[in-house]
Amino acid sequence: MPKHNAATAAIHAGERQAPADFIPVTTPIHSSSAFVYDRLETIDQIAGGERTGFTYSRHDNPTTACLEAVVAALEEADLAVAFASGMTALHLAIMAAGAHAGSRIMAARDLYGVTYKLLLDVWGPGGVETRFTDTLDLAVLEKELDEFRPNVLLLETISNPLLRICDLEAIAKLARARECRVIVDSTFATPTLVRPLTLGADFVVHSATKYMGGHGDLVGGVVATREEFRQPLKYFSRLIGPVLGPFEAWLTRRGIKTMPLRMERHCANAAKLAEWLGSHPRVARVNYPGLAAHPDHALAGRMFNGLYGGNVSFEIRDAGKPDVFKFVNALKMVVPATSLGDVHTMVLYPAISSHRDLAPKTRQRLGIGDNLVRVSAGLEDFEDIRADIERALAVL
Repeated sequence: MPKHNAATAAIHAGERQAPADFIPVTTPIHSSSAFVYDRLETIDQIAGGERTGFTYSRHDNPTTACLEAVVAALEEADLAVAFASGMTALHLAIMAAGAHAGSRIMAARDLYGVTYKLLLDVWGPGGVETRFTDTLDLAVLEKELDEFRPNVLLLETISNPLLRICDLEAIAKLARARECRVIVDSTFATPTLVRPLTLGADFVVHSATKYMGGHGDLVGGVVATREEFRQPLKYFSRLIGPVLGPFEAWLTRRGIKTMPLRMERHCANAAKLAEWLGSHPRVARVNYPGLAAHPDHALAGRMFNGLYGGNVSFEIRDAGKPDVFKFVNALKMVVPATSLGDVHTMVLYPAISSHRDLAPKTRQRLGIGDNLVRVSAGLEDFEDIRADIERALAVL
């Protein structure tokens, strides 16, 4: 099966692995902590890496292995490892990239707020220094890489919540020349839009809670990478044990089967929403890579697979926190939830959710004002999405 055929791989990769003398059409939920064999020698061989198999679900589980196989196929990776959340996946990717006491991490300024806290409050006390920089300006980035000499570079494919796009291929070349590992959080894009490993990244991280699961019924994460990082990634996963349970793995695998199809609708609705919001008198600014006026539109057109993402963020003109609350509370269909990528449209207020832990001055410096709202376009009829948001804006 061609790795690049995302729609086909999303449905078939990893499925129909025979556990005995029959083959289930869909991988079942293997809710078992351990697995037994007729002879102890078999367990010894599996533990020693002489043969494949399953012995203990903290190490490997058949249901989770199916999920990992499809993510690896979609990302054109040598392997993928599933975790209990997207943040856990990011943390383990940083570990597998070789970060340790005395290491330096360079990160994009425009990041998910909790990623900021992970770097500063978890890795910082462990002796890792983090510097945030402008990954949108290659000249600035090159200068900072030479000055700071980081071991790891961390960025997002589509940034949260301002939806900026980094030139992944150019950045990966700069980092590789300096022996710096590149970790890309590609949750907003999914492999439907772009596969960062093919552009030179070392690790790709996803919050499977979002578009991969796609239905708001699970929490999970996954890391995809190359063969050279198999040993540390698997080692730390088994040692620490932040594994994804088989039920959540099964739900995620089921969601991925329709992810390419869903992403087309998510992106189509987001594009229509961005265009409409751009002409609304109560909207001061719209952030969406699919708009010609977006500063990274040309880059997104070259880098992505003809789609521009399912999220739109916008600033409500002359609004403060009370106005945003009034707008969100007036919505009837759009769901006010601290997530994205579900079948239903969701609205999020970054100042009190995704970037709540950042100081107000830091948010303002990043361009995340108190009037900024993020919308994850769902799969509903677009006119219903538009009508609900229009009614809510009318109350202001």
